[in-house]
Amino acid sequence: MPARDTTVALARGHYRLREQVAESVYGTIWRAAGPAGAADVALKLVNADRMARALPGQRERWIASACNEIAFLEALQPWDGRHIVRLVDSGWHDGLPVLALELLSGDLGRHVARRRARDDAPGLPQVLDWIGQLNGALAKVHQHGWRYLDLKPANVLVDAAGGTVKLADFGTNRLLEAAQAHSYCGTANWQAPEQFFPAPGGGYATGRHSDYFALGALYYFLVTGTQLRWCAACGEAYREHLADGARVMLDNGPLPPVLADGEAASFAGALPFVARQPALALLQALLAREPADRPRNALHISRMLDRVRAGLGGRAALVRSSAAALEGRA
Repeated sequence: MPARDTTVALARGHYRLREQVAESVYGTIWRAAGPAGAADVALKLVNADRMARALPGQRERWIASACNEIAFLEALQPWDGRHIVRLVDSGWHDGLPVLALELLSGDLGRHVARRRARDDAPGLPQVLDWIGQLNGALAKVHQHGWRYLDLKPANVLVDAAGGTVKLADFGTNRLLEAAQAHSYCGTANWQAPEQFFPAPGGGYATGRHSDYFALGALYYFLVTGTQLRWCAACGEAYREHLADGARVMLDNGPLPPVLADGEAASFAGALPFVARQPALALLQALLAREPADRPRNALHISRMLDRVRAGLGGRAALVRSSAAALEGRA
């Protein structure tokens, strides 16, 4: 593992490691000082210690994952960065790929945990704002020809200064045009059924609708502060049996419902009465077991979000604000 004050030379400059701020299965994230006059960055390196202990196939996948992320972020246009983390620089260090990313305040999971600890849980308007921003980020991913496949609180970064959230960690991206079933990827605790349970012919037959399911799981978490029991069961099976956990769950009897009646009731009970019906309808649509039963596209999700906001009076407030603005110009 690199040490503090190590200098990493990338394509656009040199970066000095200051402190490690996060770690994933195959990577470590460091706060790093950039070139003179530049802001600090989040430097993402492949975990060299784990790489040394990994099998050759794992090493190849980890390096390919980092290169895949660099390729995707380099393909974005500047205006795509509104809700997608911005790539500042990239290159190689000790034979492994490195990304320098814009440094944000932290991930959404920790942000929400801190707020709940202060008895300041995000209200429904804030949750809808975050889900809307992430819907826009997923739309960009899909527009560029990819499916994301790893939406979870740890992969959503919070920009406290700008009041926005940004999607990060694109190593699991798969091309949408690659229609054949692929190898296992992502995080079991946040996956759609088709991403956790292999297709009859083997592999995992995912698509952009798989991202919508994960958006629904995140929506439920943000409103209730808890994880869906379905997701928790899949996560536990994976921890105990890895990818074979799906078979174990199938062998052990009927699968739990994706959204149990009690969970739907708890979700609705956490919401203002006037918004319960459209908010629950959005959750149920996102969490539909079959991909074809989920929302058609980002616009469909956006319209369902608008119906929830309208239940809260958001649309009426918007109309009043627009009318006032027009009167001010008169």
